[in-house]
Amino acid sequence: MYAAAAVLALIAVALAWPVPIALARASWPSRTPGRALALWQLIALAGGTSMIGALLLFGFAPFVGSGAADAGLLLSGLISGPLPTGVGAVHIVALGAAVLLGAHLLLNLGTTAVRAERSRRRHHALVELLSSPVPGRPGTRMLDHAAPVAYCLPGMHTVTVLSEGLVELLDRDQLDAVLAHERTHLRQHHHLVLLAFTAWNSALPWFPIANRAERAVALLVEMLADDTARREVDAATLATAIALVGSAWGDVAHADVLGAAPRQVSATGPASAGPQASPPVTGAIGARISRLLAA
Repeated sequence: MYAAAAVLALIAVALAWPVPIALARASWPSRTPGRALALWQLIALAGGTSMIGALLLFGFAPFVGSGAADAGLLLSGLISGPLPTGVGAVHIVALGAAVLLGAHLLLNLGTTAVRAERSRRRHHALVELLSSPVPGRPGTRMLDHAAPVAYCLPGMHTVTVLSEGLVELLDRDQLDAVLAHERTHLRQHHHLVLLAFTAWNSALPWFPIANRAERAVALLVEMLADDTARREVDAATLATAIALVGSAWGDVAHADVLGAAPRQVSATGPASAGPQASPPVTGAIGARISRLLAA
């Protein structure tokens, strides 16, 4: 069991540092965001389970070697003794660390989900109060605000929110692209994917890979939504909209994962303006625009 524990520990170390670093620096995820997103989820799940598994195997190794492999005997020995020969404090610490780490991750995921749901309910209530339905577009509401904003609220009753400022700036094709982008987020349940990585980052704030993974996944879900919107309008139209909203709001890498803040998706100026006329944008928004125009 010590050998198995060592193998799992090596896997955990690899998935905690070199593998996610290499994935974050790779260029191919922007070409196939769906596969990259699945790989990030696999890294997060396998990394956590291998870390906990390594601690459990190391802690239980002396018990199995002593013949006390029965679950009842193991529990009895840990609680009331006597402990088998070869069991030291390091094994007890490993078992305790495995239990605490697993409980910490699960409880953090649960509390993050509860906070997200409460935040979404409050936001739904505010949207119902401050917006009006858009005729001919079920599940879409309009905010009387000059800023170009579009975002979606997941939940039992999903809703897509647009602002007056956005609608005034967009032509019909661009508005359809925005709505297609937001419907993709809702249909593919991107909020659940983002929730898991937000919980991971919240549970391990000192772990730099958790933050890097959250940002990478947030960008990937935006790229997936862009791909869907691109099936309804040409890439240049969508890129122009993203560029102008990015220049107006700043470089926003991803949506608020709790559904409590707007995600700036797309806005555009006059229909004659093209991507070349857009103010320069960098970072996550720049990456999305470059990807669209290179397709």
